[in-house]
Amino acid sequence: MSDVIIRPVLPADVPCVVHMVHELAAHEQMPEQCQLRAEQLHQALFRDQPALFGIVAEHNGSVGGFALYFLNFSTWDGVHGVYAEDVYVRPSLRGRGVGQRFWQHLGQFALDNGYTRVECVTLRTNSLGMTVHLALGARPLDDWRTLRWDGDALHALAKGETGSRSRQPAAS
Repeated sequence: MSDVIIRPVLPADVPCVVHMVHELAAHEQMPEQCQLRAEQLHQALFRDQPALFGIVAEHNGSVGGFALYFLNFSTWDGVHGVYAEDVYVRPSLRGRGVGQRFWQHLGQFALDNGYTRVECVTLRTNSLGMTVHLALGARPLDDWRTLRWDGDALHALAKGETGSRSRQPAAS
């Protein structure tokens, strides 16, 4: 799709990207969990040493998709990798190769910088996302499991409180 431009996110894009993050949360049936505000995203993307990077898909002068990513580090490989936090394409641009172009961009960014991997997490209920990722050559890491501390568990961890609640396995 040559009429779509993939480019770095600009400060002027931040409100639109925030809106699309909320669209993504609604699409994943979790709108109440999305708390992102424009000032937060702007700070993460545009401070002196950014913690987050982003690209957008521009079509006919408007932004119709985004990918937000950050660097992780492989102690086994000894180099960085790219972790895609969110990749989203609005329905009007879906099926036109925009998502593939986002992933291609992230892959090329990784290779250009000597990084050894690009990773993401996909919800089990996101069969379309999983189908796309597998079709693009991603391999599921079934032997690894994502674990998370947040909310009360994060506060308990920070205080050194290790009640039975923090030892329960996460639901599959």
